Amino acid sequence: MASKIISVDAGSPAERAGLKAGETLLQIDGTAIYDVLDYKFYSYDARLDVRVLEADGETVRAVQVRKHEGEPLGLNFEHYLMDGMKQCSNKCVFCFVDQLPRGMRKTLYIKDDDARMSFLMGNYISMTNLSEADVDRILRMHISPVNISVQTTDPELRIRMLQNRRAGEALKIMKRFAEGGITMNCQLVVCKGLNDGEALRRSLHDLKALYPAVDTISVVPFGMTRHREGLYPLEPTDQPAAAAILDIVEPFAEQCLRELGTRLVWCGDELYLTAGRPLPDTDYYEAFTQFENGIGMLPLFMEEFRTALADYAGRTARPFTIATGTAAAPSMAHLLDEATQACDNLKGQVIAIKNDFFGPLVSVAGLITGQDLIAQLKGRALGERVLISANMLRDGGDVFLDDYTPQQVADAIGVPLVPVEIDGADLLAKIFED
Repeated sequence: MASKIISVDAGSPAERAGLKAGETLLQIDGTAIYDVLDYKFYSYDARLDVRVLEADGETVRAVQVRKHEGEPLGLNFEHYLMDGMKQCSNKCVFCFVDQLPRGMRKTLYIKDDDARMSFLMGNYISMTNLSEADVDRILRMHISPVNISVQTTDPELRIRMLQNRRAGEALKIMKRFAEGGITMNCQLVVCKGLNDGEALRRSLHDLKALYPAVDTISVVPFGMTRHREGLYPLEPTDQPAAAAILDIVEPFAEQCLRELGTRLVWCGDELYLTAGRPLPDTDYYEAFTQFENGIGMLPLFMEEFRTALADYAGRTARPFTIATGTAAAPSMAHLLDEATQACDNLKGQVIAIKNDFFGPLVSVAGLITGQDLIAQLKGRALGERVLISANMLRDGGDVFLDDYTPQQVADAIGVPLVPVEIDGADLLAKIFED
């Protein structure tokens, strides 16, 4: 699929060579360019023979480009992937998108399962829509790392959980990736009564056998909303279920540490909070490879906060409220107590926001909606501003999941909203901001 150039970066090799917006990229060094991976892979070299179709739609011209090896060429296209995104072909029993209420913006219902997004953006893929050509291309281009939603290594159980007849082929593909030197970060979304217990033990041992190609494994509970009418009957991850998962994973991780020099597998923060167990120290998480997957996010946040707190000793701040999910609220309250002891006359509070939009079993801050903030904060004494986690908002910080804007919420509750990055030092900076 040819890709039209919509802009050329100023000062880039492409601009210096005379490539123009409105032209269509056809080939680099004789190879047809179909998508973003082709573009990035074949534009790496220092000397390139680029062929484009001019804006008239008829004339093909050759352009010689000279640049530093690895330097971006500087072209921008109509679509980031340069062709269509591969949609998910599964009907996973735990799929969060299937548990969304009706009437939300269309983009929230998109389910991608595209290996290119895994490599470029860190998305997790199931591999059920990988063709033989896709697998060969990943191996040939050495597209690595790849993030894989494994769920279970039992082929029959994986077919049942993903409701896709190709789901059982995953381990075979992963073995080919391992033999080809592809690094894989794996995820196990654990559902009570399905892939926990002995199934979880089997998955951990099977994935360990692929080390070091399997670099990390995360174990997280599935998120259960109240919008599950007509869906597969699942039970929530309660305290005993979360404790049982930890009792399997933690001894296995310690065994891996003794044998491999790495724990290899980590549980999501939510499992510790649900089980009522203390979170590990930050050293436990090694390189934090799966931080964005909720692995060690809260322990690191708390350490960053405590490290930065010494810089604010004795300072005062305008009154404020921290609004967060019910899962993190106790930890935030504990940090605020520490800050109050270190600082003069600090007037702040933590309010745990119950998730009425998705249901009370959804406890993380990132899924709090604007309407829940309004319903639970309006009319309360909030100080001069409300601090919220920036991940409540879409990239760009312009809208909540329910399409409320930060300004709409601020107008309704009577004080400004202040987004805070997932960084304990940033929370302190926003608390003491003038």
